[in-house]
Amino acid sequence: MPLFRLNPKTAKSKGKDRVKRSERGDASLSRLCLLSLAENMEALWVKDYAQNYMDQYFFRYVMGPFSLLSTELLEELLALLSSRHLLTRAALHLLLAPQLRCLSLARCPILVTPNLCAIVAARCQILHSLDLSNAVHITSSVLCELLASLPKLLSLTLAGSISDDRVLQNLSRQCPALRHLDVSRCHNVTPLGLLQISPKSPHSAGLQALRSLHAQDIGFGDMEGDRKACAAFLLLSMTGLERVALEELGKACKLILERDFHEVEQFCAQAGVPSLREVWDERVQQDHEKKGETSVTCLPAEAKPSLHMEGSDDDDSSEDEGAEGVRLNFGPRTECMGTKRGLVTLHLKEVQVVSFGTLFTIGNLCPDLRSLSLQYCEEEGMLYKERLARELGSWSGRLKSLRMRFPGPLSELVLAVECVGASLKSLTLEGVQASGLTSLLQVLQSCPQLTTLAFYMEPPPIYGELDDDEDVGELEALPCLPQLTSLTLNFCDEQERIPSMSWPSLKGALWALLSGSPLLEKVSLVAVPCPMDPVFGLVFSDHGKPLRASEEKPLQHLTSLRLAHCKVSMLSLLPLLQAARLLCDLDLTGCWHVFNSHIKKLQAARRRHKLHITWT
Repeated sequence: MPLFRLNPKTAKSKGKDRVKRSERGDASLSRLCLLSLAENMEALWVKDYAQNYMDQYFFRYVMGPFSLLSTELLEELLALLSSRHLLTRAALHLLLAPQLRCLSLARCPILVTPNLCAIVAARCQILHSLDLSNAVHITSSVLCELLASLPKLLSLTLAGSISDDRVLQNLSRQCPALRHLDVSRCHNVTPLGLLQISPKSPHSAGLQALRSLHAQDIGFGDMEGDRKACAAFLLLSMTGLERVALEELGKACKLILERDFHEVEQFCAQAGVPSLREVWDERVQQDHEKKGETSVTCLPAEAKPSLHMEGSDDDDSSEDEGAEGVRLNFGPRTECMGTKRGLVTLHLKEVQVVSFGTLFTIGNLCPDLRSLSLQYCEEEGMLYKERLARELGSWSGRLKSLRMRFPGPLSELVLAVECVGASLKSLTLEGVQASGLTSLLQVLQSCPQLTTLAFYMEPPPIYGELDDDEDVGELEALPCLPQLTSLTLNFCDEQERIPSMSWPSLKGALWALLSGSPLLEKVSLVAVPCPMDPVFGLVFSDHGKPLRASEEKPLQHLTSLRLAHCKVSMLSLLPLLQAARLLCDLDLTGCWHVFNSHIKKLQAARRRHKLHITWT
């Protein structure tokens, strides 16, 4: 039982007061105090403990001063130290107080040792969230001992650690309330071991409350068939799953849709779990019971649906039209009584990293998707804009988050984005090639409700300006995103070369985004291929406002700004500091027009609190 714990009612009321201060737009006094604590942590607050006590004794609890902080302030201080890479072993020892509910050590995995795990197990027994990503200095045995002391854990992230199947086997007993699990990049976890979290596993009770599962890039060697079978088994047996990131997920959905279960019978037998046919029948029965059905009769495995591409030799007359060139064939009498054609529905809301070619299959099984991550594979052949748009259109008006990785021109994705853009809150495009300002503006115009926008583009050609086919007109006519809070435009290549100023017309789009998005809090502009001084000159001038822009001054809520490898000078930076009074972090890495003397001037210009500047 924790010895020192703040009154929950007091902590709750303090949290509400702090939120109200933030909503009024006032500078948060608590934030300023935490910044001061973070900046003086090593030189003042942990100095005595580090010199006289840290390596001489083992303290079950440490009294003051941080043990008196509320849960919210303690977690905010930890996050602040981690984000600025100021979290040390001594500081962590003092901040591991009993009232802590969320602990993330993803940014400092070197601090995660067996001794630290023992301290966490002794002091933080009411943890709800634990992130030990990339922790490679603790064994699975140590991890099992730690988790045994955290029965209230709801979220566990072990991505990139050396966790193995033993950890998964013990999870159902040690953390039965777990709702989120991430074991991606855990190469000692096998597809067979992953089945132990399923309620159908004969070796454990499974994680009945699990809603989110990330398990990509697990196991060693070529186990494509095992991964597909594992994903299919988990999707059918864990009815509560809402967010998944599993390898071969698209192929697993196709296997479920076609009911081609004979392919994975050996895998199920080897794992000692029920066959997929049995799990599928039970899932159909459960779906009928939820709908009030009293009788369900399924046909044998021989009568299963199959996907046929246009031009297939099979010309069965019993078919349903799906997308163009794709038709769903169920063959003769494949219906289960009481449900349309005996198909199950996966109640997934978020699916990560699936290929473009499996989108139609996922659309048939997952009508409730709200977040989707797509990746283009070269073996899928040519990408047809109309087909991708049509298949994404099945979630039109409902999709909230879309992430696509496509190594082609941005113009090829405009039609697809327009189909779902009206409802999108988050849009991320990776690997796309700049194809002129017109395509970029069309994407922005089709997504008026975005709060998060991220483009990771290939840099334009070094020689010659990127041509724009059409005239975009006056600056005031450019679209803006009034609800945007996070903006990322990254044009940096793998070698991080100095960007070529080959896209000067991008200035207008940047002005519209910065001037017309008054709620911006985080902005990351990396290797932007146009000078930034003219952009900021327009932002801080009385030029006017873009379409749908509010009258609020721009950059008033900005707290973090990255201008790495951009062409920017003091001509823009000083007015920027005057406008963005809440700015705490400024990254000027690779800005060759900024010198050491300029950095001192920028820090001296900020009197209220120190400005953390990264510059090399």
